Amino acid sequence: MSFPRFDLAAFEAAHQDGRLDLARELDSICRDTGFLVLEGHGVPPEVIEGVWQAANTFFTQPPEQKQTVTPPYQGYPYGYLGPDAEALARSKGQDTPPDLKESFNGGPLRVPNGAPTAAMDFCYQPTLWPDVHGFRPAWEAYYAAMEDLAARVMRAFASALALPEDHFDPFIANPISALRALHYPATVDVPLDKQQRAGAHTDYGSLTILLPQPGSQGLQVQQGEAWVDVPAPDGAFVINIGDLMAHWTADRWVSTLHRVVARPGQPARQSLAFFHQPDWGAEIVPLDGSDAYPSVQSGPYLMAKFQATGV
Repeated sequence: MSFPRFDLAAFEAAHQDGRLDLARELDSICRDTGFLVLEGHGVPPEVIEGVWQAANTFFTQPPEQKQTVTPPYQGYPYGYLGPDAEALARSKGQDTPPDLKESFNGGPLRVPNGAPTAAMDFCYQPTLWPDVHGFRPAWEAYYAAMEDLAARVMRAFASALALPEDHFDPFIANPISALRALHYPATVDVPLDKQQRAGAHTDYGSLTILLPQPGSQGLQVQQGEAWVDVPAPDGAFVINIGDLMAHWTADRWVSTLHRVVARPGQPARQSLAFFHQPDWGAEIVPLDGSDAYPSVQSGPYLMAKFQATGV
């Protein structure tokens, strides 16, 4: 397949018929593949470079240094997850060996007034900051840029669904999004049966903004019976629809199964994934008014999904 691309800046600058044409194009992409390469995003290069350097410095530390920010108990959402800590395919009911990866995870930068206890106990737990010079400011600058970009993409999504551009704004005033830096170590031996760098899964929320290492390989999406490689162009992001957006659109848009494949002899690979999730208490009901899905609350829905992937 020719991988779909969408220019966000061109959409935002377009008027009338041109904007409508681009909205229809975006709707078609989200119906057909649920994945696209996003150009014209406007995120400053220095913000991207800063977080790349911070993540690389963190992952090149000795294991004992990384483990100083290991979650303090099972189910704590943030901090360092080392090898053998997660099997994403289990969220789809597949019993597989642990994924061949390690990650650092961080949550929202601010806590809204009046957040419920369940939210404070889960998504608003503090991020565990490593003792790496410059890590926290670089991470927070990138997180803030992703939060802004996600809001812009959600406005484009509203137009693609023939809704007022600000339709989703009330649902994402205090999103409970998370940022994950991923490191896939080089693979030397043949992986275990059914083992991948990231097992086949769908993402949970409204959308994911992925920054793959430029030129890297391994991310694949399922199209019919085939697995299709996702490009990693320099200076662009990869956007994909999550389960919650498929729920919201009553499956008009697809949350596509994807994986990071493991093969012998692969070099190390890094990526950054921003998982955009509406406010904790946002009630997600199918936009077409159908009963295709029951109403779900964003926060408890996310928590249940997260708890299904541990090993």
